[in-house]
Amino acid sequence: MIFASQIFLFGFLPLFLATYYLAPVRARSVLILLASYAFYGWWRVDYLALVFAISVVSYGAGHVAATTANEATRKWAVRIGVALILAALGYFKYAVFVMGIASDLRETLGGAGYAFDAIILPIGISFLSFQAISYIVDVSRRDAPPARTLIDYLAFVSLFPQLIAGPVLRYKDLADQFVERTHSLQKFAMGVRRFVEGLAMKLLIADTVAPLADRAFALSDPSMAEAWLGVAAYSIQLLFDFAGYSSMAIGLGLMIGFTFMENFDAPYTSTSITEFWRRWHISLSAWLRDYLYVPLGGNRHGALATYRNLMLTMVLGGLWHGANVTFVLWGAWHGLLLAAERLAGVRVGQTLLPRPFAWLTTMIAVMIGWVLFRAETLQVALTMYRGMFGLGELGLSSQYLYATQSIELWALFIGGVIATMGRAMRTDISWPALRFGTTVVLMTASTMVLSARLHSPFLYFQF
Repeated sequence: MIFASQIFLFGFLPLFLATYYLAPVRARSVLILLASYAFYGWWRVDYLALVFAISVVSYGAGHVAATTANEATRKWAVRIGVALILAALGYFKYAVFVMGIASDLRETLGGAGYAFDAIILPIGISFLSFQAISYIVDVSRRDAPPARTLIDYLAFVSLFPQLIAGPVLRYKDLADQFVERTHSLQKFAMGVRRFVEGLAMKLLIADTVAPLADRAFALSDPSMAEAWLGVAAYSIQLLFDFAGYSSMAIGLGLMIGFTFMENFDAPYTSTSITEFWRRWHISLSAWLRDYLYVPLGGNRHGALATYRNLMLTMVLGGLWHGANVTFVLWGAWHGLLLAAERLAGVRVGQTLLPRPFAWLTTMIAVMIGWVLFRAETLQVALTMYRGMFGLGELGLSSQYLYATQSIELWALFIGGVIATMGRAMRTDISWPALRFGTTVVLMTASTMVLSARLHSPFLYFQF
């Protein structure tokens, strides 16, 4: 089940909210757990066992780490818990990738390739795994209290607003909210508004510009104009798709009293890559910093070690997104840029160039990276780079122009304006009547678009 679907908007969500507010307070964690399992099981019931297994393993490891007085036992609980979760993630996400490399290598050496079946990737397993690992580590460090009850923890891990595409939540940020959280009409209305904003970002902007990107990346020899137009469209599509999902998740959380962290803060206004990663996918950036970069040594052991740690963190962050060499190269690209900026002394809020030029060069660097992020193969990425750098034709072909609709270009323009206007990606309107009217208009338009489209999956479901 996905948020941008009629079954969710007009079936699951109203039924859940009505049941939630009619249920006694002490039963609400159980209700959240059952609803979350129903939400995830709508896709595949059998993979609920994986969600449950990862939850129980992390809860058990955290419990041992929190209650044992033996330091060796605590460390082994953490190691075993994290290893089991990474093993599950590795099998489902990377086994086929590794087997493919092994098969190609064996064929290169003159042998027969390996035969292996495809593995269906569980939706949201990367987010699920990172949340479970952070719980074990935080509890073992005494940075978070152990879960009050197994039901509370199971409900946290499977919390359907963010289960399949984030943000990456940490139990220590929600522990008190599972014990007690406030519900009010004002908070509920704010949640509805954030949800509708996210829905509009997804349906009215992201999905509308998507064909521009799809056509460009499908070309065997894109021109310079086609390549840049396609990359620009994908940049807007990815931002509004993922930021839209995060806004919807935050809104759903508010409707039932939870306050989640913001996941995007106008990333396309950044004037450096360092600033970009403070604004883009904030929950993942913070996770990589706290559970990977800092344990590797961070910046505590000299310049060379710092650059190495930046590179490793970003490469592994790229690999987290997918088992493909393109993701590894995307991570390496950002790692090199972060290292270069650190070497040059660039810090958040500081630029070596005048701000307009710093913004432009940052956006070009981000868009160059998005080519690797979007391309299915390295060859497709190289083809796009060939077009972007003017090694082919320059203008738009008649075929591309004929296939392009004016609404796609309008959505790209509007999305670009909104994305570069800072916090204006949210409709923070002070007048209640206008705020209400804007929400109604966005919901009406989104519902009309949704009715005309059969399927509207989120990009980050693949991660």
